[in-house]
Order: sequence, then C-alpha cells, then structure tokens
Amino acid sequence: MLYIGVDLGTSAVKLLLMDSQGKIVNVVSKEYPLYFPEPGWSEQNPEDWFRQTIAGIRELLEKADKSQVAGISFGGQMHGLVILDREDKVIRPAILWNDGRTAEETEYLNTVVGKEKLSEYTANIAFAGFTAPKLLWLKKHEPDHFSRIAKIMLPKDYIAYRLSGIHCTDVSDASGTLLFDVKNRRWSGEMCDICGIRMEQLPKCHESYEKVGTILPEIAAQLRIPETTVVAAGAGDNAAAAVGTGTVGNNMCNISLGTSGTIFISSADFGVDRFNALHSFAHADGHYHLMGCMLSAASCNKWWMDEIIGTKDYAGEQSLIERLGENHVYFLPYLMGERSPHNDPNARAVFLGMTMDTTRADMTQAVLEGVAFGLRDSLEVAKSLGIDLKRTKICGGGAKSLLWKRIIANVLNLKVDVIESEEGPAMGGAMLAAVACGEYGSVEEIASKVVKIVDTVEPDPILAKKYNRRYEEFRKIYPACRGLFDDMSKNN
Repeated sequence: MLYIGVDLGTSAVKLLLMDSQGKIVNVVSKEYPLYFPEPGWSEQNPEDWFRQTIAGIRELLEKADKSQVAGISFGGQMHGLVILDREDKVIRPAILWNDGRTAEETEYLNTVVGKEKLSEYTANIAFAGFTAPKLLWLKKHEPDHFSRIAKIMLPKDYIAYRLSGIHCTDVSDASGTLLFDVKNRRWSGEMCDICGIRMEQLPKCHESYEKVGTILPEIAAQLRIPETTVVAAGAGDNAAAAVGTGTVGNNMCNISLGTSGTIFISSADFGVDRFNALHSFAHADGHYHLMGCMLSAASCNKWWMDEIIGTKDYAGEQSLIERLGENHVYFLPYLMGERSPHNDPNARAVFLGMTMDTTRADMTQAVLEGVAFGLRDSLEVAKSLGIDLKRTKICGGGAKSLLWKRIIANVLNLKVDVIESEEGPAMGGAMLAAVACGEYGSVEEIASKVVKIVDTVEPDPILAKKYNRRYEEFRKIYPACRGLFDDMSKNN
C-alpha cells in the first residue's frame, strides 16, 4: 500500500509518497505566497494551501498505482488562525505562527490572567504567535469577523477538512493554541471563557495517528484514488518531524532547522519547566514533549544570502569559512522577534563585534553560529530540569549543510545523528497515515522499523570548549539589548 504525507509549511507544501516498508517513492513541493500587510504581520490565503496541495498530490501520484493509496496525513505549521463561517467559508486570511501583532493581547494574558493560571489551564504561557492571543486581537480589532466565526481551525486541519469534510485537529497541534489542556489532552473550558469563544467552535481533537474519516468522493474522483483512502489527524510540524526522525518514546531529541528552529525532547511523562521557557505539548506518539522554538533559523541564512549578499550559492559562501570557534562576530537571530526562551516579540537581529578586518565569511559564519547559540539557549533550560541528552537527530533544510551540523554538534556538545530521510514532517505524516490504516501497531513500532541513521557528526572536545566560551559571551548580548528593543518598539 501507499501513504501520502503532507507537510504544510510556511513557504510551500511538501508532499511525500511512502510505501508499506517506509521507502520514499516520490517527493513534490509546491510554493504559495506569504503576505506581510503590516510590519510584523504574516498572513496566507488558505485557498492557496488547498489548491497547491491538490496540484501536488496529482504530481506526486503521476507514476504511481493510485489504487494502492491507503491513507493520507499531515504535518503542518502550528499556531495559525483559520476561521470559517456557518457555510464553512474562510472569513479572512489566516494569521500565521510568525505574526507579531498580538503583543498587547499576549501581555494581557500573561499579566492580567497571569502566567500561573495559564500554566495551570494549558501547561504553557502566552506567546505572540499562539492562537489564543490572535482570537483576542480579532475580537478587539475585527469584531465583525469575530462574530461570524463558526469554526476555529489550524492550518493543516483546514486541508484535512477540505479533503474529508471533517472538522478535526490533533493533540500536538492543539497544544500550541493556548486553548488546550495539555496534561489531560482536551480543550480548556477556562481558556474558551477567557477568549470569548464556545467549545463547539473548536474542532474535535484526536490522537495524531487516529483515523478521522475518509476522503470525500468528489476529491477521490478528482485525484483518481480510492474513496476508502483514510484521512488521519496528523500532527503539528515539529511533532510530525519528530515522528519522521524517530524521536518518539522517552528522552529522545530532534533539532529542526527549518524556517523556524526547534529543539524537541520527547518524554513518556507530562512535565513543565517552572519558568515556561519551553513549550510543554502533547506528542504525536500518544505521550508528551518539551520544545524550545526560535522564530528564525534557516530563514536567517536565507535572509543573509538572498537579501543582503544577493546570492543563491549557499554552499560557496560556506566554503569560505575556515576557523570555527574563533569568530569575533556575533549575530542575534531575532529577525521576527523571539519565542524560546525570551518570549519577546520586540527582539531584533543584531550583528556585534565587527572590525575593519571583518570579512564576508565572518558574517556568514556568525549567522550560522547565532542560530546554534539560540538553540543552545533552549537546551540549557532542558538541562536545568535534569534532562541529560547525549545526542540528537536533525532535520530541515538547514540540515543539508555539513558545516552547520558541525557547528551545532560543537555548540550544543551533542552527537548529531543524520537520518536516511531528511523529509521531516512529510515523512512523519505518511508514517502516521500508515499507523492509522493498521499497517503498523504504533508510532513507536513504525519509527523503529523505518527510521535509519546513516551518519553521526561528533563534537570535537577542543572545539566544543571554544564554543562554550563564545556561548557565554553570546548569552550576555540579549539582556544588554532588551531595553533598547523595547524603546525601539515604542517609537515605531
């Protein structure tokens, strides 16, 4: 049988076709626009997602036996707000995870409602990108749109709805809304009251590997696949990526170097760090995970290469970097503000330490190192909880760079395991579909049989020591700049 994984990303939808043994048969990617209607705002049109998903599935299956398609599932960008009216029509463009308009609403939730109450209700505090602050913003600034809401959805779940006709979500994606009781894996009535919404406006919540329905007959006919094709709930992109890299079970780690950057630590048990610097979410394997998320990761490198240097030769620029651990330039990677561990939408990117002998290569190196240092910020929080990690998997577009993997291995002082497939969320989506169809008995089983490590990047003790000194300097930069960031935001 064949299984389709849909990774609904920020810049494109990636579709993957996997057979019963976990072999990747085909991969297709389809881009769509991203809109910035105001500084710090980020929106997309859900119809673009659906149109490109359908076009991508058609291309994905061009040379495949379509009668063998048994299931489809998802990984998707988290926290986005999609609202539907009573006719299930999209009311306004989706407000995305990296949208920064909700500073006031986030402050209200954290200070007036209070972080302690939020953590009690949801295991998390408010971050500007989360869904609940977006609802409060909508209620205040677009009351006509707010009054028309019949269904509140997350991005990937809109695609699931268009394919199956079912309003659904999963526990991992729901965890990032600040409307979900993570510990008890159910919607929070208290948070619904705080946001002024009704429980029936929220979709039914499933485990990620559960069947939610089958594909609609008209979609099946359009794609020429069986009407019995199972639609599984899927997962938020990071949980799906963790499934795709075999980061399931207890005390496993995965680093994702995508548009955003995450360090994801799976856990058999529910847990929360006392400062809520890390997110505490339900995992797609039926258990839980802790996650640190930085809003700009590979996107920092893309910005530096495309917009500033003006080149697409990423490998060529990196080949000029020769002396790791000795760069005198630092880069704060806060192009879109920052989430973990600072929770500061006003934070901005900074280069520091340039001199007359600073080179282009030094600046490029600083960007790569800045992202690695940002990931280590979250790792330090995990260490403070007594979590002792020795190694991590890695995925995402940035993981294709051997240099960047070396930097991360030494900055974090972890062994970095490279897996055979670096497809992340799309692979995880296909694996969840296979579990939903009964091909495998559990997420843990398919991960153990399908995911293969093909290389390991080991930290060098001498280099790791150099980077440890540099990290101690890096971590002083944000506190020194924080007041300036606040002042700049008031003047804009």
